[in-house]
Amino acid sequence: MADLHTGVGRQRGALPWPRPRRIATLSVHTSPLHQPGTGDAGGMNVYILEVARRLAEADVEVEIFTRATSGDLPPVVETAPGVSVRHVTAGPLEGLTKEELPGQLCAFTAGVLRAEAARPPGHYDLIHSHYWLSGQVGWLAKERWGVPLVHTAHTLAKVKNAQLAAGDRPEPKARVIGEEQVVAESDRLVANTRVEARDLIDRYAAEPARVAVVEPGVDLDRFRPAPGDRDAAVLAARRRLGLPTSGYVVAFVGRIQPLKAPDVLIRAVAALREREPALADEVTVVICGGPSGSGLDRPTALIELAGSLGVADRVRFLPPQTGDDLPALYRAADLVAVPSYNESFGLVALEAQACGTPVLAAAVGGLVTAVRDGISGVLIDGHDPVDWARALAHLLPERLRRAALGRGAERHARAFSWHRTASGLLAVYGEAIADHRARLARRLGDPALTCSW
Repeated sequence: MADLHTGVGRQRGALPWPRPRRIATLSVHTSPLHQPGTGDAGGMNVYILEVARRLAEADVEVEIFTRATSGDLPPVVETAPGVSVRHVTAGPLEGLTKEELPGQLCAFTAGVLRAEAARPPGHYDLIHSHYWLSGQVGWLAKERWGVPLVHTAHTLAKVKNAQLAAGDRPEPKARVIGEEQVVAESDRLVANTRVEARDLIDRYAAEPARVAVVEPGVDLDRFRPAPGDRDAAVLAARRRLGLPTSGYVVAFVGRIQPLKAPDVLIRAVAALREREPALADEVTVVICGGPSGSGLDRPTALIELAGSLGVADRVRFLPPQTGDDLPALYRAADLVAVPSYNESFGLVALEAQACGTPVLAAAVGGLVTAVRDGISGVLIDGHDPVDWARALAHLLPERLRRAALGRGAERHARAFSWHRTASGLLAVYGEAIADHRARLARRLGDPALTCSW
């Protein structure tokens, strides 16, 4: 362990642990098939699907349970060999918010248990739950099936409430209690970074020995610099997306909600116009994403904000991008901004850097790991638009500086991959299975069970 006293921060690698054959992955509130960037779909969706694919490539079958949100969905969708998504009916198919989902956990749990009951005994070797709602289901399923539970929180209510954006709603006490229960009952807790691991231990009293750090990855085949001349690639990407072919482009990619703080970027451009109006007139801010969470209360708030600040002419809005258009957007940008109040990791920052685009990010949560300050981008303390405007003024005109950061961004991102993430998770799974078998052996008085792998 990196810290012998707490066990925080150990990065799991390839170890001789037992390997699961089949995993039940739980994702109650959002399907990995949903388009990231709108509703409740974001980095967690990408994480679940990418990890499942890499696990399947390692001969581990993954069945993902998620709530059905449309009558047009088939009961089971095979997304790749060895990876299936099972849609569980729990509550109305449409119109149910994430805050209302706790009332449907019994129905969802029943659907998961029925699916397992139709299988041969011992079908799943392990449960991996994502987000606290899934952890509540996993807690019951692990008791019923007699298998270990591995949990990834992705976001934590106590952390979010401590770093709440202005005008955002705090997470309810019921979620805090639910998270505490899941932390206490999980066999292993997977944290994205050392910061998250420390939050689990300090804020949720997690046992350090049960906390493992496994960093998320990025699809390095999809997100990469365009081949050939970079200027030509930037021009082609901007034309593809209908963006200005001259001047500077600063992009925000993600769900539009107070937590993600896209308003900070719009306010920063307004502050830049006061500071350096000629430079501000060369900047186009691209907001790519859809309203989510408390952002749904006023989906037009950013448009109104840009108008009130007199920078509507400098802001462009794009819907969530799919396929090759998302890498094209990263390549089209001179900078990608991630001004979030909290991020458990920040996959957008990693994707942008993998495309060779430096990132301007808030120095919070996992972004401190995802971005190497001064090497692959710049971290900013706080969310004062004046500070963000100052950073834009320093970086945008400095072409050589941005080019150096872009090269550093690509090098930094290449240290992360989904294969590396899957390898780390397999080691965590193996530890959880080995510990579970050892406990069972002690209870049954059969030491042979501890070495059955």
